[in-house]
Amino acid sequence: MKKMEEVEEKATKLADRLGLRKDYATVLLAENSWFSDMIAAIPWHCPPPVPGIYSLHQLGCPSDHHRPLSFTIMHRFLLKLSSSSTNPLRNSKFQRLILPSLNLFASGSPPPPSANPYSADSFRKSRAFSSKSRALGVRCISSEAGREAIEYDVVIIGAGPAGLSAAIRLKQLCQEKNTDLSVCVVEKGAEVGGHVISGNVFEPLALDELLPHWRQEQAPIEVAASSDKFWFLTKDRAIPLPSPFDNKGNYIISLSQLVRWLGGKAEELGIEIYPGFSASEVLYNASDEVVGIATKDMGISKDGSKKETFQPGVDIKGRVTLFAEGCRGSLSEKIIKKYKLREEVNAQHQTYALGIKEVWEIDESKHNPGEVIHALGWPLDPKTYGGSFLYHMNDRQVALGLVVALNYKNPFLNPYEEFQKLKHHPAIKRILEGGTVLQYGARTLNEGGFQSIPYPVFPGGAIIGCSAGFLNVPKIKGTHTAMKSGMLAAEAAFGALHEGSNMNTYWDSLRGSWVWKELYAARNYRPAFEYGLIPGLAVSAMEHYVLKGKVPFTLKHGKADHEATDLARKCKPIEYPKPDGVLSFDVPTSLYRSNTNHDHDQPSHLRLKDPKIPEKVNLPEYGAPESRYCPARVYEYVEDEEGKPKLQINAQNCLHCKACDIKDPKQNIEWTVPEGGGGPAYSVM
Repeated sequence: MKKMEEVEEKATKLADRLGLRKDYATVLLAENSWFSDMIAAIPWHCPPPVPGIYSLHQLGCPSDHHRPLSFTIMHRFLLKLSSSSTNPLRNSKFQRLILPSLNLFASGSPPPPSANPYSADSFRKSRAFSSKSRALGVRCISSEAGREAIEYDVVIIGAGPAGLSAAIRLKQLCQEKNTDLSVCVVEKGAEVGGHVISGNVFEPLALDELLPHWRQEQAPIEVAASSDKFWFLTKDRAIPLPSPFDNKGNYIISLSQLVRWLGGKAEELGIEIYPGFSASEVLYNASDEVVGIATKDMGISKDGSKKETFQPGVDIKGRVTLFAEGCRGSLSEKIIKKYKLREEVNAQHQTYALGIKEVWEIDESKHNPGEVIHALGWPLDPKTYGGSFLYHMNDRQVALGLVVALNYKNPFLNPYEEFQKLKHHPAIKRILEGGTVLQYGARTLNEGGFQSIPYPVFPGGAIIGCSAGFLNVPKIKGTHTAMKSGMLAAEAAFGALHEGSNMNTYWDSLRGSWVWKELYAARNYRPAFEYGLIPGLAVSAMEHYVLKGKVPFTLKHGKADHEATDLARKCKPIEYPKPDGVLSFDVPTSLYRSNTNHDHDQPSHLRLKDPKIPEKVNLPEYGAPESRYCPARVYEYVEDEEGKPKLQINAQNCLHCKACDIKDPKQNIEWTVPEGGGGPAYSVM
């Protein structure tokens, strides 16, 4: 009787720590008696994890010394656990379980103290998988040349709205067709939602299709848009204009919170989500088809040597690979270029904007939940496209942001400082005074629209969401279109894997969907502003109110964003006021509010193709624009030993916004992924 009580107590503790159901924990302990002792030995300083969503923050200790050990033991154990073809629960009523029972080590007993519990050798001793189990959707682990390889039916890169929607739709189809496909989502952020930032006035059209009962399932979608205001800002006034927006039926949300909720829904369906792993390389087979990705090695020091915490990356292979990396995805861009996907459909280059955002908690008397405000004009000059927004969320919170098109000409323009100026406008200041900043962040967004959509299918997979570019610029919305693109790609992938069709059906269904109709109708709005603010407003008003997108021509975009920057000698320097520490703040203060963190001792993920260009070209000819367009002060010029200016890259500050990859005049900066788990940690963005 005492023995049963001890097992019961251990199972309860294990269930609490791993976020498992108690009956699952009991099965684990029954087959792995030493497992609870191993778990107890791991330094846990974080709250229990969300069931099935295993993040670096949640599973490991924040310190660099303990984090690799605790996280890797758990991660590799869970990987092996979920691959067992002999799981006693897999064919039972608990078939959704992604954590079936399996001895971690070949002997079924814990390793001696000197053994490495997460070495490649332990994976080589893993149970082999039959072709039969592979066909049933069980993903496989193997080791090739000392590097671990994991195989799934579908691999999705990025746990954002598009990636998670694709994963959920795939599993829904599996249920409908009474089959199974193994689905894995790899996310570079330390936790699901940690890198997600958006306005966000959310249009639930795609979510209604994906999860029709979301309103009854505690989705973090509560504040309905109640009013639309549209202002033209001068330095001192906010002039009301007729609002071109219709947000009736939409909601003001935190996209990072919605993505976390979607992650939970995905896990409930048996989808394996692995945050904290950066996809750093595309894998190809002998026929030049994409067969998956490789994650970045961890534990490499700045000088390239291996630290004590070194862990090699893993090859994650899929029969279909979907890239949902978000705007300017590093691997997506390589695939677009390699397979010439823009040329395939005569698409134009993509054009971008940089969005900078803060969430404030304001005085109750000034808070009007559901109020939506958009503005054009000040502080931007008439030749620079962009605008601002202020959305009243719940809990006395407001989201304030400024969006600046990255085809601006003056290299002295500083988007971060323009955002600080915005907060001192009388109409904005009145709302913010007495409030507190909760969080800060920045991210680029696609503005190319219909003209810039590449052919999204390549041999072995497809590009979805903002990696392809489905933002509706006049609506200032892209979440619903990104989600729908992921759903359509999932349907194509399911057809290719289960019904013998091919991924090209994704392109066909995309062109027949409401996404295509919506973007086609909005196609001339953004390029109209190439001629300036007033002509742009006139053309877009005619397009929106009178012609309704039915003109027989399509306007083209101007120069690529990096080509639009003028030489410094042609432009006037801009003097920005010092921050007051009340409404406006310096960059280090804002960075602190973004929760951005990277291991300082790792190679820089921001690479210069030619290290001489900053000092020989950017500084003398363009006035060092990289020191201004970056909203995190990653780039600054300092004096070297000889007193000459030299570019210093503070990669640890990086918000992963991608502005540098886009705006650098000579395209000399290449943004690559850092170690998994680095970057911002957004919670209410």
